[in-house]
Amino acid sequence: MRASVAIQTLPASKDNEELVRVVDEVIAYIKSTGLHCYVGPFETTIEGDDYDQLMDIVKECQHVAIRCGAPKVSAYIKVVYEPEGEILTIDEKVTKHHQD
Repeated sequence: MRASVAIQTLPASKDNEELVRVVDEVIAYIKSTGLHCYVGPFETTIEGDDYDQLMDIVKECQHVAIRCGAPKVSAYIKVVYEPEGEILTIDEKVTKHHQD
């Protein structure tokens, strides 16, 4: 894995129900990309080898939120990119914390 992106999408909304509905649509879009992702309570992390593809997904998340009715959207993004090497994967980072 060469790149990992964590995105927190925060659509403006009239109430929590609307906020969750829009965020759920953004998460559904991320899952539809077929890339490995991990949904956490504050952000969703996506990993892949194609940096440009990940950045396109980040951009599209904003468009999804607007198409779902959000009048505006904020996003907080974290990126790890190592074009000539390997990064720690999502599974390497969190699996040990989710085993029973």
